[in-house]
Amino acid sequence: MTRDLARELYRIFRSQNRRTRFNETEQPRERMDDPQPLQNLLQDLTKSQEWRQGIAEGTLFSLWSEIVGPEIGSRAAPISLLDGVLTIQTTSTAWAVQLKLMAPQLLSTIASSAPGALVEQLSIIGPNAPHWKKGVRSIKGARGPRDTYG
Repeated sequence: MTRDLARELYRIFRSQNRRTRFNETEQPRERMDDPQPLQNLLQDLTKSQEWRQGIAEGTLFSLWSEIVGPEIGSRAAPISLLDGVLTIQTTSTAWAVQLKLMAPQLLSTIASSAPGALVEQLSIIGPNAPHWKKGVRSIKGARGPRDTYG
């Protein structure tokens, strides 16, 4: 006998006492089967699950070029946001230097455009540099080709 998880969740959901929240402009529903606006359901869900910060951070990453502008957005991209530090990778070292100089303005723009995203500091890095740690003739723990330059 297979369990129908959806039916069990529905029964548990219907059997629990649910408290309803109403705005002053809304009329209370007469029956629980009556539809209500989807926006209210989503707002209640984000409040109850505490998703506001995650949604704000996702908005920051998805609307990056609109938040910082098309010129910066085409030459720099956010990579990660950990513990309040937003890591941004640029296409050149010149752009990395420029963005480091503009860091206070970028922080204020991010704070005003994506409220709720916890960005306290910017870490701006340039493009990836080549490395010689991979390949057939590499030795683990060695410095690489730099040790043969004399």
